[in-house]
Amino acid sequence: MTIADNIRHIREGIAAAARRSGRSPEAIRLMAVTKRVDDARIREALRAGVEIVGENYVQEAKRKQEALGKSDPWHLIGHLQTNKAKVAVQLFDMIHSVDRWELAAELDRRARAAGRTLEVLIEVNVAGEKTKSGVPLAQAPDLIRAVAPLPNLAIQGLMTMPPWFDDPEEARPYFRALRELRDRIDAEALPRVEMGELSMGMTGDYAVAIEEGATIVRIGRGIFGERQ
Repeated sequence: MTIADNIRHIREGIAAAARRSGRSPEAIRLMAVTKRVDDARIREALRAGVEIVGENYVQEAKRKQEALGKSDPWHLIGHLQTNKAKVAVQLFDMIHSVDRWELAAELDRRARAAGRTLEVLIEVNVAGEKTKSGVPLAQAPDLIRAVAPLPNLAIQGLMTMPPWFDDPEEARPYFRALRELRDRIDAEALPRVEMGELSMGMTGDYAVAIEEGATIVRIGRGIFGERQ
């Protein structure tokens, strides 16, 4: 199958999951995760109509944008060190991995210097895994309240990455927990905080994530095949 075939197959899965949960397929955006994917295959995915390019590493994104241009939105989904904030602000339309005050404050400072407002998601480590980034679930509301007043950041929602399971149904409680956190934050009606985005779900579990409210699904292997 070609990359375009893979994307068509994923879109069919997105539409089916949306229908099962009473949602419109147009409410879910497809991100192509391009970590360690060569430029030609990324171009093919863009031609086939993915909405977002998702990158894990700042330097890799910089090189790829210089080669490919930047007509589509690029989002950072990987862990971000504060010393890469200046470059990240220049490269990305949205950063999914804000998980601590120090990073948020530095991104705000760099965005102000660049004369822009940067859209961000708060990354939540719902499962409390020590090997993964993200603010612990119980601490997420306090972080959101602290970040909200920063004038050059715009919180748009939440992101999570659940543990890996062979059965995607086992990931459902983690997706549900993120949606329930979104609903609680939304009910607070915090100034300058939008909770419209839930970035969750990858190749193996995106259908379950959509049933639980995902608005952005992050697909790598399902589009590009196994990474080298």
